[in-house]
Amino acid sequence: MTTGTDIILHDGDVAWTDLGGGVKRKILTHDANVMLVRVVFDKGAVGPPHHHPHIQCTLVARGRFEVTIGDRRTVLDQGDSFIVPTNVIHAVVALEAGELVDSFTPRRDDFL
Repeated sequence: MTTGTDIILHDGDVAWTDLGGGVKRKILTHDANVMLVRVVFDKGAVGPPHHHPHIQCTLVARGRFEVTIGDRRTVLDQGDSFIVPTNVIHAVVALEAGELVDSFTPRRDDFL
């Protein structure tokens, strides 16, 4: 494996990072090419509009979110997913407490 985590990572071995505003993040397995991240939101918490050069695929693990990708806005529930192409502005609002599981390629070195 390239520089990153071991092939297997136990959830309890990784600490949460409080991002403020009712959002916290946990970096899971990653190497130079891919990264998996859990993001937990309190009800009403916002992932503000932003963009990055990474491709992002996200699963709504629990909760309900208003998701905006470019000029498209929709509401997604548990089990739904979305993809964000490179450098497209995107944002989320937690309509209820919930969790997103993000994967990025390549790895988000700015998260480390």
